[in-house]
Amino acid sequence: MSTFEALRGQLLDAAEAFSGGRDALSEILAGMVDDVDRMLREELEIFPVCHHSPASALAMTRRLRERRPKVVYLELCEDMRPLLDELRNCRLPVALQAFATRLDGFPPGSGPLSVVAPVTEASAEYQAIAYALDTPGVELVLVDRSVDHVFQWLPREQAGPAAAGESADEPEQEEEAALHGDAVGVEIGDLRPRFAELEAHLLHHGKVRHWSEWWDQYVEQPLTGADYDTYRQAMALIGSLFRRLRPSSDDRPAVDEERERYMWTRIREHLAESGADPADCLYVCGAFHAVSRVAESGLAAGAASYAVTPRTATRWLYGLIPSSHSAVEAQFGLAQGSVSIAAATWAKAAERGGLKPYRLQGQKGGRTRSKAAKPAPPAAREPAADRLSGFLATPPELDGLDEDELRGWCVDIVRLARRNGYLASTADAIAVFETSILLAGLRGRARPTPYDFQDAAVTCIEKDVVPGRRDVRRLCEILLGGDRIGQVGYDALPPLARDVYDRLEPLEIDPGRRTQQRVLLDLVADPGLVPCSDLLWRLRYLLPDGAVRPIMGTRRLGERPIQESWDLAIGRHQRSIIELGYEGVTVEQVLEQRLRRKVREPRATAGDALAAVEDAVVYLGGRRLADELGERAVELLAAERTVDDAPEVLRRIRRLLAHYRAAGPDLPAWCEAFVTAGYAHYCTLLPTALTDDDTGVRQVGAMLGFLFSMESLALSLGCERAQLELAVRQSHPEAPAKVALLWAAETQLGLLPRQELRARCEELLGNPLVVPAFPLYLSGFVQALEPVPGLAPFVVEVLSKAFARLPDPVLLPWLPTLITTLRRQVPELVPVLVREAGRTFPGGLTELDAWVPPWERPAAPARPARGAPAPGGPVTGLLVRHPQACDAVAALLGCSGGWAAGDGPEPRDTQVKELLARHPATAGAVAALPAGL
Repeated sequence: MSTFEALRGQLLDAAEAFSGGRDALSEILAGMVDDVDRMLREELEIFPVCHHSPASALAMTRRLRERRPKVVYLELCEDMRPLLDELRNCRLPVALQAFATRLDGFPPGSGPLSVVAPVTEASAEYQAIAYALDTPGVELVLVDRSVDHVFQWLPREQAGPAAAGESADEPEQEEEAALHGDAVGVEIGDLRPRFAELEAHLLHHGKVRHWSEWWDQYVEQPLTGADYDTYRQAMALIGSLFRRLRPSSDDRPAVDEERERYMWTRIREHLAESGADPADCLYVCGAFHAVSRVAESGLAAGAASYAVTPRTATRWLYGLIPSSHSAVEAQFGLAQGSVSIAAATWAKAAERGGLKPYRLQGQKGGRTRSKAAKPAPPAAREPAADRLSGFLATPPELDGLDEDELRGWCVDIVRLARRNGYLASTADAIAVFETSILLAGLRGRARPTPYDFQDAAVTCIEKDVVPGRRDVRRLCEILLGGDRIGQVGYDALPPLARDVYDRLEPLEIDPGRRTQQRVLLDLVADPGLVPCSDLLWRLRYLLPDGAVRPIMGTRRLGERPIQESWDLAIGRHQRSIIELGYEGVTVEQVLEQRLRRKVREPRATAGDALAAVEDAVVYLGGRRLADELGERAVELLAAERTVDDAPEVLRRIRRLLAHYRAAGPDLPAWCEAFVTAGYAHYCTLLPTALTDDDTGVRQVGAMLGFLFSMESLALSLGCERAQLELAVRQSHPEAPAKVALLWAAETQLGLLPRQELRARCEELLGNPLVVPAFPLYLSGFVQALEPVPGLAPFVVEVLSKAFARLPDPVLLPWLPTLITTLRRQVPELVPVLVREAGRTFPGGLTELDAWVPPWERPAAPARPARGAPAPGGPVTGLLVRHPQACDAVAALLGCSGGWAAGDGPEPRDTQVKELLARHPATAGAVAALPAGL
């Protein structure tokens, strides 16, 4: 006869009374009892748990001290087992992580892949881990699917927790909540109804706001003081309820069943290999999996076999990363502060019950030390008695009001509120005390819970506004335990992270501190700090914003600061440093790999490759990697079919050429190849770009800027200027701005005289049909300052004429467009225009009335004719006496003509003689001077 036959009868009678017949309700209730009965009759003892549940942790501690199993099977990814030994070097909470960037067997573009499994002190799994690792003769076996299988089965899972919106978003907690990043969470004992109507029903009738509060009130508190059998049966009943009340459209139960088949298969394999007695083993899994109904579950001889699918060829990297209560809440969709409240409940219940929790020897962040005890013989398993009937029929024993505890909360929250800018007083503390008791009574509770206290504090203290960064609800969480943040110890860090910590030792900072630390580096007085400076700049490139932030000093091409000041938050971004260790052994290796991947991406452009070259020179130095990346830039430039990246290419190649010219006498071979390839490339695309509507004026201006600024170097490397002239002659743009750019290019090449260009602009201003489009021509001329900077006086002239002659309906709408265009596209050209305008226009109002624009002034007198006598002097006399050199140069240059008549010293001597003859007094006075003068 079944142990729960009496309970099954009561439930069927209740279903008959409520539904009027044997229907789905009767089947669900009877099935729940059968699930619990089947779990209890299993030969291997199954311990159902809930993730981060204080009741589960208390029951686990009691059971381990009572029974002392020799083998513990734990629901956790089997390939994470080596990481558990490193937990003793960390301060909890931390998370076990598996990371992969190079994928083999997964869809392209799906990486990087990351899986985390957080571990907190107030969890049953940590108690089992600490017991197994510190007790001699006990074996810990992880039986859940591997990390590789997590992502193999991921497409069939729902993305994210069932109620991810339950946790509130606050700016202060965003950083702690993001400690896990976008990693997939491994849920150990996930107990949450996947039936939305059921959850809404429970929250409504339980008079609570969210699921975490309902679970704490109606599950955690009653089971905290319950005995082991009662806890086990009640947790299995809840797991069966949630398992049976699931939506039919949910695909996740299929994956859960695959996990159960996987775990039971691993358990049977281990028992067969080790020969362990199932009576000496304990299987720790989520309550949802404890009542599994798959054919492969159990150790019975008739259990079905299951073939485990092979893993992919992906190489997984494993490590530990810091975690926090906020990160656990954000990842698993728990209410904000629920994990902190659970930790406080765990500590208080353990102290009240005189229970000594297990703790890894050498564990950081606590005082408790668990002594390794000799394994005791397992107690004989007695037939399970029905504890559910009494537990379900008897109301839970409610704790009485602890006035001292509540009073302390009220006083402390008022003190904390005053420190954060609230005008709180003793009267508010009294109001919070009374309101907490009132709210608990309205919700049917004999003792106010932390959630009642939070609501009362918000009602009584936070009147209408929040004066500071923290609201009262956040202050209550800090008061009740706060957000505990873990840290990975030095010995558990990957080699790269340890290398970073060692190389930063000269700065005398504490890498474990989560606050910002200011350091000052005087690189002249202490040259030994130069390696630290180099490392900090590389970390700034690799780590997220805020981890390493320069306050004083810059690192650019050709620049080296003599002093630097940094704000370092290494401890706060320990996870990012650890994940760098998955990519390489040193920071330099990771930086080099990232630069190579950057230029090898399918969407990489020539501008991206030049940026990688610049970063390689600035952060790594040397020529080897820079030359390799530069050769890739040449390949990308030659393969491009558009000129969208032309402004970036022009800006970066100019900077790199200036750097290499200043650093040495010769340019790298890739620079010469890039200039020649770019000259031919842009000459080929210029006619198309000028007529293509999809190509902007900024891109065409950058193309012309590259061609004209690199022209001398390109010609010296073998390019022909005729190619550029042909490209310009073949261009026939229609857009006004591009027409202006073409005119500027023709002027630079000498194909269009400056006077003819001015005449064309005058013609545009004089044509009433073209006047509305004249601002577009002006925009083109402004963009032309990039390729033809000598056109600045003419651009100022055209702008002045436009402001003077354009009608207001045309000029006023165009001015905002001009300003935004200058600010967004060509900010570097604005100073050129301002300086030219300063030289052109008068500096004061008094000069303005008499000022005449240079383009309206009369032309300067013509220069003397070529046949005029050349000025005399020693140079002229030398050339006249030795005319062979001048004749040879003239023949070389192809100049025709001879020497001018009258050249030589004779005409000037004759003039001097005539002058002295007409004015002899001066010569006589000089002759009469004493000889000593």
